[in-house]
Amino acid sequence: MSIAIKQREPSRLPSKTDAELDRISNLPGHVIDQILSRLPIRDAVRSSVLSRKWRYKWATIPCLVFDNQCFNISSQDQTFIKNKLVSIIDHVLLLHNGPIHKFKLSHRDLLGVTDIDRWILCMSRSSIKEFVLEIWKGHRYKPPSCLFSCQNLIHLELFNCSLKPPLTFKGFKNLRSLDLQHVTVTQDVFEKLISSCTSLERLTLMNFTGVTHLIIDAPNLQFFDIGGIFDDVSFLNTFHLALVSIGLYVNINHDENDAREHSSKLLRFFVNLPHIRRLEIQSYFLKYLALGYVPNRLPNPCVDLNHLSVRIDFDDLEENTVALCLLRSCPNLQELEMLARPEEQTSRERSTNFWEDDHWSSLFAHLRMVKVSGISGVKSEMDFIKFLLSNAPVLEQLTVKPASQEGEWELMKELLRFRRASIFAEVIYLDP
Repeated sequence: MSIAIKQREPSRLPSKTDAELDRISNLPGHVIDQILSRLPIRDAVRSSVLSRKWRYKWATIPCLVFDNQCFNISSQDQTFIKNKLVSIIDHVLLLHNGPIHKFKLSHRDLLGVTDIDRWILCMSRSSIKEFVLEIWKGHRYKPPSCLFSCQNLIHLELFNCSLKPPLTFKGFKNLRSLDLQHVTVTQDVFEKLISSCTSLERLTLMNFTGVTHLIIDAPNLQFFDIGGIFDDVSFLNTFHLALVSIGLYVNINHDENDAREHSSKLLRFFVNLPHIRRLEIQSYFLKYLALGYVPNRLPNPCVDLNHLSVRIDFDDLEENTVALCLLRSCPNLQELEMLARPEEQTSRERSTNFWEDDHWSSLFAHLRMVKVSGISGVKSEMDFIKFLLSNAPVLEQLTVKPASQEGEWELMKELLRFRRASIFAEVIYLDP
């Protein structure tokens, strides 16, 4: 009787072809970190199944973003959604191993829950550099005092919050970017916050409450974007400020006696902006600048300013006077945008023939690009365009976008009849 003995086959070593096919496991660690940092946190956690090398690799990524992509759920139960979101964040923070440099919490169903206090406390114990908190629902959330102990912060962004730092707060010494939107803060806290962040370079303020007089004291500030309701704005030590976008969201109506009490809003606004390069005047801020004395030109011209955007009521004499002063004070202006803002109510004095006058010939020596939007074809608007075309010798392009299609053919024909100082000027008509 013969017995067949099956010999044990030697274990097969991975072939070169197998290793080549499993390239994802052989990626350098820093490449894996870069990939994971660009994925939603949900997909980053799922990457654990790719290979042994990727298992729990997500737990070391320094950037944590919890937004609408962190999980998908069709439930309309707000309590269930809130509990699910809290569970995900708790789970990630529990398993995370290593420093957290960026923490962003922005989910459409997020309320100002007390769990956020616990997460911020966790961040304050790490070397957090970027912190973004956007509360989209409910009352304004008051961050705990431990947030103000994060002295490694470079970027701070808060939405729908109420700020009250502890008395011991001395500012964020390393903060370079601050973005506050729908935030409540008192006047003294705001002033102390801005002036104590001495490294601040970018400041965004939108729809804030509690501050009526904005005092911006920031020696390293380069970018300033603001929109809201306020009574006054002042710049101190802002000699590096280059890009300014400012909008006053309410129409101010001061009588003549009140206006005479203000020496000149226009002069005070520009005195600490010697190197401004880009200026956007939105909503009703041009009317604010018209309060008080308006000179023919600024004492110190804005020689660095090359882009100017102005929202204006072309029928308002005071606003036109301020606009002309600005145009005279920007000798190197290259790009100009005028956004018409027609008013239903009649102002005190209308500018019937303002732009017909020969204010200055060759006023725009360097102006190349112009856009005029929201016009309806009334005389004051057409007079400005005619004035512009006849005083811009190097103009390359004028783009006109009306407010509606009503009478657009007549508007186009009239534009084509205007004399142009530049033979290269091209008039582009955009549909509303």
